[in-house]
Amino acid sequence: MAKEGKRIAAAKQGIDRKKLYTLNDAVKMVRDRAKAKFDETIEVAFNLGVDPRHADQMVRGVVNLPNGTGKTVRVAVFARDAKADEATKAGADIVGAEDLVAIIQSGKIEFDRVIATPDMMPLVGRLGKILGPRNLMPNPKVGTVTPDVAGAVKAAKGGAVEFRVEKAGILHAGIGKVSFTEEALLQNIRAFADAVNKSKPTGAKGTYVKRVAVSSTMGPGVHVDPSSVNA
Repeated sequence: MAKEGKRIAAAKQGIDRKKLYTLNDAVKMVRDRAKAKFDETIEVAFNLGVDPRHADQMVRGVVNLPNGTGKTVRVAVFARDAKADEATKAGADIVGAEDLVAIIQSGKIEFDRVIATPDMMPLVGRLGKILGPRNLMPNPKVGTVTPDVAGAVKAAKGGAVEFRVEKAGILHAGIGKVSFTEEALLQNIRAFADAVNKSKPTGAKGTYVKRVAVSSTMGPGVHVDPSSVNA
């Protein structure tokens, strides 16, 4: 087992791993312990009572955080003609069709979100094995396959966060930066939690949100009382 560094050991002091803290206390503790030399991302993780191997237990969606993520999101758009112009004017970082397919196939993936107009999906479908594993494949369920490319680009740039539960029932996302105020982080986390709750699948049985934790990029996690998240 690797030896724990002094910084991590110091950050863990005062955190009871067996205790469930209120969301307010957890956010404060995480911010106070974020001592990296960069603006760390604040992350929230949910352990859900679902088995995503079953289609009726998949949890997936998108939420517009009220205070943004603090992250610069690079957006690629598959569109032609007037729609391509709309995407460019809205702030897309790269716009194209066959030329964008070639760029991606070459391994040059310098973007965080992919948006496509519906007519471009047969073209984008060729990239499933590349974009799929990176969770970048456009999907109408999360608003990334849409004729309103300008709106989708602005949403992505403005703080829209996609989420998708992983195999073990874990769902996590970056919801802000340490430099955000505690109130801004609380608002973002509650907006994210609300979206997760509204995405509860029909096949979910028993307790839906089993555990919640908040952490920073380089800091320890703090366990949160799930009931305080939606308070």
